[in-house]
Amino acid sequence: MGRAKEGGGRNVSQPPTSTNALKKCSRTNTAREVFARKGKRERGRSRDGERERNSKREREKERERGRERERERERERERERERERERGRERERERERERERERERERETGRERESKKVRESKSKGERERERERERERERERVRERERERGSE
Repeated sequence: MGRAKEGGGRNVSQPPTSTNALKKCSRTNTAREVFARKGKRERGRSRDGERERNSKREREKERERGRERERERERERERERERERERGRERERERERERERERERERETGRERESKKVRESKSKGERERERERERERERERVRERERERGSE
């Protein structure tokens, strides 16, 4: 009926679990239960192996995701550096424009000094026309500055 244990005596509590023994066993019901239980246990184990493989795959995926995030961060840093460089260039251009405006103002004041001398020797009508031209130049300068601001 049951197989003998190492120490002799009969194995009554645990019926045989191999299929052939099951077929021959008189206590079929319990034997089948044990076999089914064992089968489940085995199946569970194989599932564990599968789980192990899955978790390995998961870990690998996770590592890959981490690497991807790192690469993304690196790209972001690179973009930031590029933006910073661009801002620097923009500031440099702005300084250059400012210097240019300064030079322009210098030239204007020089012209004004000259024109003051000339103005004294002009008639009233001519002085009026001169002032009008000056106002027009000033308006032009203002428009130019507006255009500069618009282009930034």
